[in-house]
Amino acid sequence: MSRRSGILEFAVLGLLRESPMHGYELRKRLNTSLGVFRAFSYGTLYPCLKTLLANGWLIEEPGNTTEDALAAPLAGRRAKIVYRLTAEGKEHFEELLSQTGPDAYEDEHFAARFAFFGQTSRDVRMRVLEGRRSRLEERLEKMSASLARTRERLDDYTLELQRHGMESVEREVRWLNELIESERAGRDLKGPGRGEAARDTTEGAPGVLPRPGDTPGPDTPGDTAT
Repeated sequence: MSRRSGILEFAVLGLLRESPMHGYELRKRLNTSLGVFRAFSYGTLYPCLKTLLANGWLIEEPGNTTEDALAAPLAGRRAKIVYRLTAEGKEHFEELLSQTGPDAYEDEHFAARFAFFGQTSRDVRMRVLEGRRSRLEERLEKMSASLARTRERLDDYTLELQRHGMESVEREVRWLNELIESERAGRDLKGPGRGEAARDTTEGAPGVLPRPGDTPGPDTPGDTAT
């Protein structure tokens, strides 16, 4: 499994942990609410859903509204499929939430993990935040050393671009320092609730914050929804 597909499976399980959804709603949440992916297509989402179904982590159900049931035959199409997390899927997602290995510190994976901090225990949040900070501090050291070696050979625009990159990393390190200080002090971040499921399993903040940076990945144009 590629790292990107693993992130996608994690995000889909997390969203369905909150409530059942159909494919259109899942795609919309992945593209907007979480902000983890850009130009996210059905052609990528539905293979992921098939994998999760095959693993027994999801089940399919027909659309559960009268509007869905009546509109589909009139339009000559089948009713929308709703995806629901199984008990095994919930257990698997909670296992993923507890993991704090190096992958959790990488750009896109960290953004996905942070989006579900409202469902994550405080000690796990701390380990992920501290790991992310260490990773960025290492990155800053390498960027600074590289800039020092190549400064005289760079034109003004390339130099400015490198400075901009360093400033972005420095801003995120400061942001992480503030979050870590709040976690250590036992202060919960305030934000919109993520549903009853989140409140049942959360020791700390029940909200979602914007992701710290943009980490776009390649994808294909949107396909026709099923």
